[in-house]
Amino acid sequence: RTITIAISPVKNASRFEWFLEKATEIGVTEIIPLICERTEKQHFRQERMNGVLISAMLQSQQSWLPVLHEPVKFSQLMATATLQQKFIAHCLEGDKKNLQEYLIQPAQPVPTQRNQHIGTSANQLILIGPEGDFSPTEITLALEKGFAPVSLGNTRLRTETAGMVAAVLLANAR
Repeated sequence: RTITIAISPVKNASRFEWFLEKATEIGVTEIIPLICERTEKQHFRQERMNGVLISAMLQSQQSWLPVLHEPVKFSQLMATATLQQKFIAHCLEGDKKNLQEYLIQPAQPVPTQRNQHIGTSANQLILIGPEGDFSPTEITLALEKGFAPVSLGNTRLRTETAGMVAAVLLANAR
C-alpha cells in the first residue's frame, strides 16, 4: 500500500521542510505540492526540497525516497486523481467522518491497471489545504470527484501539522 499526500506549500518554508522530513521518516510514498486558490507561497524550490527528503531518508534509514512531484494546480489534480481511496481534509462544517473511521474498514482490492497520472501510483490520497483552508469551490469539486470529506480531529491544525497527522493515520492503517 502506498500513501500520497497532496499538500499546499506554506509561507514559512522551514515549516514545509519540517513536514517533508517527518513524512519521509514515517514512510509517505508520494508528496504533491498542491497549488490552491488560497495558497500564498507559489514559489517552490524543488532541488532544495529534494535535498531535505534525501537527508531525512538517510537519517531515518529508510530504504526508499518519497516521490516529490512538481507543484500541481488543484484543478489539474482533480482531472487526474483516480485512486482507490481519496480524502479531502477541510475545516468547513458539514457531513464529515474522522479519517480514522474510514481506515478501520477493510481495504478494497487495489486496481491492477496503473495510469501515468499524478498520484495514481498510490491507492490512498489525502488533500491538505493551505493556510485559510480550501475554498468552498475546491471542496465542492473534490466531493464531485469522489473524495470523501474527513476531519483530522477536534482542533484546527496548521497545514504542516494536518499533513503530519494524516501521514501518521494512513501509515498506521497499513
